[in-house]
Amino acid sequence: MRQAIETLTVQTRGRSMQDVSAKMNARLRDLRVRDGLLTVFIRHTSASLVIQENADPDVRDDLLDALDQLAPQDAPYRHDVEGPDDMPAHVKAAITATSIAIPVQAGRMMLGTWQGLYVVEHRARPHERQLVLHFAGSFEGEG
Repeated sequence: MRQAIETLTVQTRGRSMQDVSAKMNARLRDLRVRDGLLTVFIRHTSASLVIQENADPDVRDDLLDALDQLAPQDAPYRHDVEGPDDMPAHVKAAITATSIAIPVQAGRMMLGTWQGLYVVEHRARPHERQLVLHFAGSFEGEG
């Protein structure tokens, strides 16, 4: 078993769920991986990762709306140094995931038919987000 670690930068569009599945599979292809486990970690406290439905965009919009209801911008937060969307973004990131492990087979993530891996931007404006990819397993050409 071998491993590979690298960082991938994702430019977000502000409050959104951005599908990064194709980018992940492209990186796995470039790394020439075969079978193993991919762990993806987002290096931020106001954005997160989710595996969610990739067929109907209404699902993503409904999830973003539900997160807004769970952590509204107008709640009486103490932390407001970075603007009114900052503390709600921290709450949303705390109830979602900052790290996700995904099995890999034949060089591709083993997501379900209707699943995608998403970076969830909880802040209102666009940001550059860093994803750390860690693959542990076998690579092409290994016996």
